[in-house]
Amino acid sequence: MTVEVWGARGSLPIAEASKLRYGGNTTCISLLAPAGDRVIIDAGTGIRALGRELARDSRSAEINLFFTHFHWDHIQGLPFFAPLFEAGNRLRFHAGISAEETKARLERQMSHPYFPLDFMAAKAHREFAQVGGETLACGSFTVLAFPMNHPQGAWGYRIESGGAVVVIATDMEHGHATLDKILLEHAANADLLIYDAQYTEEEYATKVGWGHSNPRQGAALASAANVKRLLLFHHDPDHDDAQMDQIVRETQSLFPATSAATEAVIRIGG
Repeated sequence: MTVEVWGARGSLPIAEASKLRYGGNTTCISLLAPAGDRVIIDAGTGIRALGRELARDSRSAEINLFFTHFHWDHIQGLPFFAPLFEAGNRLRFHAGISAEETKARLERQMSHPYFPLDFMAAKAHREFAQVGGETLACGSFTVLAFPMNHPQGAWGYRIESGGAVVVIATDMEHGHATLDKILLEHAANADLLIYDAQYTEEEYATKVGWGHSNPRQGAALASAANVKRLLLFHHDPDHDDAQMDQIVRETQSLFPATSAATEAVIRIGG
């Protein structure tokens, strides 16, 4: 499969020249199978560019969008997602809460006084579904959600297609014994682990309980879970490109197959 990172920045988008090599858009990832099937994770500002591409693709009338959670940086691009406004499109929104609550949260985001266009006025057909402990089939993909440790809750995803496995674990904080065990089990033998590494180890010492992790914990998990590649994700808005380069070098000393997400394409398997 192909992993497309449209936004890798955490907390809020940035447009500072010293930080743009690792990307300024907030979180959005899409996974594309050879047959054209696609699943999308999160709707941060990166989803705007993805929407432009999908608007040109006749195979994209049915879109599956999975939310890790509903903090601003994971939903703020949705009002600018072109397929939402195209009649004939079918969008399925998946999250770890009830379908009714997902619908209500997205409606609140696009309502007075926060946005000039009402969510329910968009032309695409919308469906809402709750993910849980069962595997969901989306074309040639299978998607399995699992809970993670984050304020107000979040869900990670193990996504498989054609024998390739990608695990997305953002936003999460290590240190919860039960949820750490669940993450380890779901990350086992993945081809690619996309891991929340917003803080350095020194920064994390003053931000315990904020819901994010650090690269050292990502390296430890990648090793314990026997994953092939580790991709650091949800970059802190204060980390410039030079600091990100240093973070990658330091993490590679712990887990050599480490890189940090940029707004780019990653090919997995085959």
